[in-house]
Amino acid sequence: VEIPGTEVVMQADLVLLAVIFIYLVLASQFGSFFHPVAIMASLPLSIVGVMLALLLTKTTLNIFSMIGIVFLMGLVTKNAILLVDFANRGVRNGLDRHAALLAAGQVRLRPILMTTAAMIFGMLPLALGLGEGAEQQAPMGRAIIGGVITSTLLTLVVVPVIYTYIDAFEQRLKARRRGATVLAHQPADKA
Repeated sequence: VEIPGTEVVMQADLVLLAVIFIYLVLASQFGSFFHPVAIMASLPLSIVGVMLALLLTKTTLNIFSMIGIVFLMGLVTKNAILLVDFANRGVRNGLDRHAALLAAGQVRLRPILMTTAAMIFGMLPLALGLGEGAEQQAPMGRAIIGGVITSTLLTLVVVPVIYTYIDAFEQRLKARRRGATVLAHQPADKA
């Protein structure tokens, strides 16, 4: 017995599961619960591109386009990881946050653009639906191409801005903890 609408719920569960898995891996990699938020801010930017590409090509949101979205999440996350990881290294090496982000943007721009171009041209035959039975899988290629284009352009701007806010918030939390620890270890005044 098939229940109408369960396919959409299962697809949404797949995307949610992918996002949770990515967050857990990033939190363990960066040793922070906050920096993965800056990285994952690029995920909604890719969804905008997916929906625009599907709309422009008059393609439906189906299981193949959902597989493309899951695939796209990994690629988009990788681009943001390149920026945040390089910025973190710069901060650890003594640069201030702003200088580290500028250096990360300049050094990592070329690898990000090369990955994006390779992905677009690699998915182009799939997106065009050339060959036998390819029309069924074409939504996956179209979703990936649309998502990669918008997320690359927006990730290079949005991720550094969100990283700045999140890093400042994390520094304030660390300063409060240090202040609370110092106060807790001070001897009480004797009257």
